[in-house]
Order: sequence, then C-alpha cells, then structure tokens
Amino acid sequence: MNHRVDLIYFNAGGGHRAAAQALEQVISSQQRPWTVRLVNLMDVLDPGGAFHRLTGMAPEDLYNLRLKRGWTLGFKQELKLLQGMIRLAHPSLMRSLQAYWQASEPDLVVSLVPNFNRALYQSLLGARPGVPFVTVMTDIADLPPHFWIEPGQQQHLVCGSAKAAIQAFEAGYRPEQVHLTSGMILRPSFHHPAPLDREAGRRALGLDPFRPTGVVMFGGQGSAQMSAIAKGLDEVQLILMCGHNRGLAQRLRAMRRSAPHAVVGFTADVCEPMRLGDFFIGKPGPGSLSEAIHLGLPVLTFLNAWTMPQERYNAQWVRDEGLGIVVATTRAVPEAAAQLIGKLERYQARVRRSENRAVFEVADILAGLLDSQSAPARAGAEAPPVLATGAQGQAQEPAGAPSGAERGSVPQRARAAGRSHCRR
Repeated sequence: MNHRVDLIYFNAGGGHRAAAQALEQVISSQQRPWTVRLVNLMDVLDPGGAFHRLTGMAPEDLYNLRLKRGWTLGFKQELKLLQGMIRLAHPSLMRSLQAYWQASEPDLVVSLVPNFNRALYQSLLGARPGVPFVTVMTDIADLPPHFWIEPGQQQHLVCGSAKAAIQAFEAGYRPEQVHLTSGMILRPSFHHPAPLDREAGRRALGLDPFRPTGVVMFGGQGSAQMSAIAKGLDEVQLILMCGHNRGLAQRLRAMRRSAPHAVVGFTADVCEPMRLGDFFIGKPGPGSLSEAIHLGLPVLTFLNAWTMPQERYNAQWVRDEGLGIVVATTRAVPEAAAQLIGKLERYQARVRRSENRAVFEVADILAGLLDSQSAPARAGAEAPPVLATGAQGQAQEPAGAPSGAERGSVPQRARAAGRSHCRR
C-alpha cells in the first residue's frame, strides 16, 4: 500500500530542513512504498508570500541573519514573545493547516519543527482524525514549555537522548508514545562515507598532512566569532567552514597566520572536509555536535549568555559525557585547544565509543506506525499497541503499561528505554 507521508520543516537555521532531507533520502533508498512529501511550513501558513512582500525577506531570513552576525543575546525572551504570538494566531493557523490537510490527505504527518506542534497536531486531528502525528525532535533536549513537547497530545515523540525522553514522561506522555533513538538525524553520507585519503585531502587544501587539525564550524551561516578563533589559534592548523557567509570566507582567506589554514565555503556535504580534522570547534548546535562526534572528533564548544537557549543543555551534555571541553568566551579557546590537543588520543577514544543510527531508526519507527494503522483494515480488528523503539532496537512498554507510580521514577523509565544520546 502506498502511504503519503508529510515531513514538515522550515528553513530557520537549516537543521530542520537537513533532517527532513536525510530522512527522505533514507526512506527512498530503502524503497519503502511511501510517497514522501517535504512540506515547508511557511509555504502552508503564508502561501501568497505576504510576509516577504511586506518586509522584503522570508520569515526565517531574519533569524538566519542574526545567527550569521552573532546577534543571539536575548533570544530566550524573544522566544517567549514568539510563542505568545503563535498562540494568539492559533485560530488562523488552524484554518490554514486544516485546509492543507484536507487537500493533501496525508496518511502520516511528521513534524521536524518546534513551537508549532500544538497547531499541527490539533489541525490534523480535526481534518484527518486517526492519522498519526509524530514530532521528531532535532534538538538534544526540549526547552519547556511549548517548544518541542506539548503536554496532553495523543501523538508520538521521537527523542534523540535520554534527557528528552525524561522530559516527555514528565509532560505526561505514556511509554508507547515515546521512541528513543541513538542520537540526532544525520545525513546518509555520514553513515556511508566514500573512501578518503586524509593526507592527500589535507595537501589538496594546502595543509600539513601530519599536523593536528581543528575544524571550525558555526552552522550554515558561519559566525563572526570564527575570525577571533582563527587569530587566537595562530599556531594551530585549521579548516574554517563558513557556510553561506561569503564575506566571512573572504576575510578568513586574507588572514595571515603562522599555521596553515583552509577556508571552505558552502558545501552540500560537510562530511568530507570534517573527516580531514582531528577535533571540532563551534557552537553547541545539535547537528554540528552530532556530526563531529559521529566522525570521532572531540569538541570544543561554548556556553554563555549568547548561546541559543535551546542549545545550552548541549554544552552541559558534552561536559558530562566527557566528549570535549566547554568554555565561556573565545579568549579561553587557545588554552582549551592546547588542553584538547595534549589529550587528543584520550578524547578521541571516548568519542569513538558513540554510535548514531538515528535516521534509520526513525524510518523504522514510522514504518511501525503505518503498519499499525493498516492492521485493522487487514485483520478487521483493533490495531495492536505501538511499541516504542529503544536506542538499541529493543521494544519498549506497550499501551496499558503500569503508571509511573507503579513502575518507578521518570528517570528510571528513561534509563530503561535505552542509552543516552549517541552513546553505547
């Protein structure tokens, strides 16, 4: 049976779109009998482009511009304002979304975006009762309230860490609604990399093939902090990945340093240049951290007032798991980098214990939900309970499992569900 599966994303930051595309690619490569549709939420909510005509930019462009310039101070307060505006606009959002679901008739809706999951769920319930709704968190943990996890919704949650699973249980979700994977969704190229000659690859970039090399990356928009880092690490060989930030790339190429450095602009596949490095320096974004750790690169990351509120837990997680070093400012980077390079083998050994198969696990979770929907029609019986898949593939408690009071504390339930994010 051909199922219509909608993957909902938007372009704020790039990670949501990248996760949707990665999932689409894996589903296609597995030749599942599904029609997968990538749906930009902003195209549904503003199909005529009224916001763009009024302001001269797409809704996500201002957010991405601020990331590029490093204007992130005060985001926590602005997030609360945004969430309040979304709730005020709830009736309008419901009308637009219900009309879309009625026209597109999906069999499964998968949200890879925060903040809008109340409207997405309720509109789907009204327009297409019985169609499963799944939120796949692309952050390592939630930022409650009303960011990723909306309490009281009869939906499914895919969590990439034990922390997120604990948060789901605390919000009242039942075990059969929570699916724990082994990490964040990564592009398929990270799981099936082409053969790489690291020495030749470094030489091609003008680098010393045998010198410890750091990969500096601040997401798809780059960051002005990269210039300060490059200057502070004058004697450390670096690969500086600037994404779409052409001005930053030009400035870094013109910079004179004692150690060699290579500047990489936007590339659709960041895996190859990252594999040429020995360690990673960047903001604690869930995608960048997960990519670096998957490739065996210890991380040097930041936690301060400018850190995005939804990314602050990530820095704590790096520190707690021994995956790298966390500093407050770029001025602390030289000393921290020296410490990381001095203990590089030990940090690399710790990072290499991680394993991430999340993109494949999510595809299996979605297949299980679709199969459970099809079962009643085939068998003329009530659908069997959906089992939550643990990080190592174990089935978790079915519907009707004992309550938290009968089974133990929320943390115990999350630990029982599997290992923590990206960890054996």
